[in-house]
Amino acid sequence: MRRFGELEAVIMDCLWTWRRPVTAREVERHLRTRREIAYTTVTTVMENLHRKGWLRRHREGRAYVYQPVHSREDYAARLMHEALVLSTDHGTTFAHFLHRISAEESRALTRALNQLRREHGR
Repeated sequence: MRRFGELEAVIMDCLWTWRRPVTAREVERHLRTRREIAYTTVTTVMENLHRKGWLRRHREGRAYVYQPVHSREDYAARLMHEALVLSTDHGTTFAHFLHRISAEESRALTRALNQLRREHGR
């Protein structure tokens, strides 16, 4: 899985943050407050995200309304897994990762591992 491109990431951030179905026009108007961007550019990127399986869409009137298929957290988890797959020594990779995370992140990881153990009866 590839990381999102810069504009893909900005658009996905909007949809994840807003947590509601949106049109390309809404996204374009929002982005226009920060940068010069064409409506056609936004629609093309959103269509690409739809084609890649990151957005679902349905027609409302003349416009498509888009929603994320996967959560921000799922995207992050996929990126982490992809990075792990690059390693031939998962233990060492995890050790390097653990040295880079904060105490709060470490506590969140511990909670997630404990939850997984409870779910699997370990």
